[in-house]
Amino acid sequence: MDLNLLRVLDALLQENSVTRAAERLGTSPAATSRALARLRRAVGDPLLVRAGQGLVPTPRAVELRDEVGALLRGCDDVLRPGAGFEAVHLQRTFTVQATDLLLAGLAGPLTERIRAEAPEVDVVFLPEALEGGPALREGAVDVELGVLGDLDPEIRTQSLVQRPLVGVARGGHPLFRKRIDARRFAAADHIGISRHGKRLGPIDHALAERGLRRRVAVVVPSHTSAMLLARDTDLVALTLTGCLPGPTAALGLRTFPLPLDLPPIDLGMAWHPRNSADPGHRWFREHVAAAVQGVSCPDRGRTKGS
Repeated sequence: MDLNLLRVLDALLQENSVTRAAERLGTSPAATSRALARLRRAVGDPLLVRAGQGLVPTPRAVELRDEVGALLRGCDDVLRPGAGFEAVHLQRTFTVQATDLLLAGLAGPLTERIRAEAPEVDVVFLPEALEGGPALREGAVDVELGVLGDLDPEIRTQSLVQRPLVGVARGGHPLFRKRIDARRFAAADHIGISRHGKRLGPIDHALAERGLRRRVAVVVPSHTSAMLLARDTDLVALTLTGCLPGPTAALGLRTFPLPLDLPPIDLGMAWHPRNSADPGHRWFREHVAAAVQGVSCPDRGRTKGS
């Protein structure tokens, strides 16, 4: 049956009048009368019959009134994004890919937020092993967090926070005996952090502009391993300001501002556009953004194509 006929039937059963039903539908009484004739043939019932100057529903029409209204509301809900969405009823697993430094501060607050509203939602955190690949496009990852780059052109992104880089070393490191300038910073042996074994980066370019060069004595794949190594040696590592102050202090580490003019690190969130309008995914992204901004600085960024 034509869905438009159901809308006509709903209007007729609500108004008990061809004229008023036509006004409600934004059409003519003649068109509504023709639709009523088609409905009568389809249902095998007159539906509305003359009673004095008006129309009254037949018993069959009374039976159909609530059922037709509920059916149309269900159809509208299917086509209207987010209609009827309630997080408490959501049963779903979301996958987040994030750097270990961001994950360490994010997992707890995000898990608490999610469980408070949607106890049946699970979160799987993945390392950055799939970064730069088609994971978002293929659906292997719901949300990617961190420094975003090498994304497919259709991917949606949102900048969340900007954090300056700082140095980190054990509390008794000789660097802390005097003011840390660029020359003393460069003279220290450093820990590089790269999953691909890269030794050079923005720090080295900034030092080169001053005619300086540092030695990257060790390269490790994660911030966590870098901090543990800095705890036990006189090697200097890098981290983001304000990240994990409790664990940093517990490890006996101290942070210090870099004596270089470097832009802050932009941390963002990425997802595939097929999930943009999905109410559950949108709800999850909102909580991820709030959790990241809650454990990081309060600067909010802009969304591209949300």
